[in-house]
Amino acid sequence: MLSFKNGPVELAYLDKGEGEPIVLVHGFASSKEANWVHPRWVHTLTHAGRRVIAPDMRGHGASTKLYDPADYHTERMADDVRALLDHLGIGRADVMGYSMGARVTAFLALDHPERVRSAILGGLGWHLVDGVGLPDTVAEAMEAPSLADVTDPQGRTFRAFADRTKSDLKALAACIRGSRQTLSQTEVGRLEPPVLIAIGTKDEVSGPGRALAALIPGARMVDIPDRDHMLAVGDRTYKAAVLEFLTDRP
Repeated sequence: MLSFKNGPVELAYLDKGEGEPIVLVHGFASSKEANWVHPRWVHTLTHAGRRVIAPDMRGHGASTKLYDPADYHTERMADDVRALLDHLGIGRADVMGYSMGARVTAFLALDHPERVRSAILGGLGWHLVDGVGLPDTVAEAMEAPSLADVTDPQGRTFRAFADRTKSDLKALAACIRGSRQTLSQTEVGRLEPPVLIAIGTKDEVSGPGRALAALIPGARMVDIPDRDHMLAVGDRTYKAAVLEFLTDRP
């Protein structure tokens, strides 16, 4: 397993294929395998001639687990991606994030526009600006003694997913509480890289995608038909739109 350190945090990552680099940033309670390998994103992108780099974000997968919510500020996670690019000697890359990973991608694109050739925001719409997609009840679900003790429907969904991925539940609760930052409408309007937003039509977590796209000059929006927040990740429409976007972007 490949890994590197950004300060005290050790981050595991994969690096597959050859060609123009794209960094994949997974969502909350997920991992590089759950978000990108198993839904065959890595296969799709490497077969399209891309070099695919995907970290396990702090608190997730095989990376360092932290229990202070302050350690999960979105700017800190965006800096982990910046540090990974530095570690690999990559000056600029396309970056695709899903859900929490899309929030990280947006912060990275704002803070380091010279490092982001394009930004693909999957599973994140208006909640980048107005609130966040996942409520505190999801953190409480992570802290419950078992899945059977969770009554909140959304909390049950994410607790069940975290149990399946054998995640560190205490770290995930800290992550939810620490990564709730938003960007202002003015900040979103200053995003420089080309942006694609992709959201399932049945997604009740992301917030409206077209409202966000309207703030970003030149942003593209794609609907992922009949998919909710969880099922949109590996959808063929999503993949086709991303490949077209990567081909067309400057």
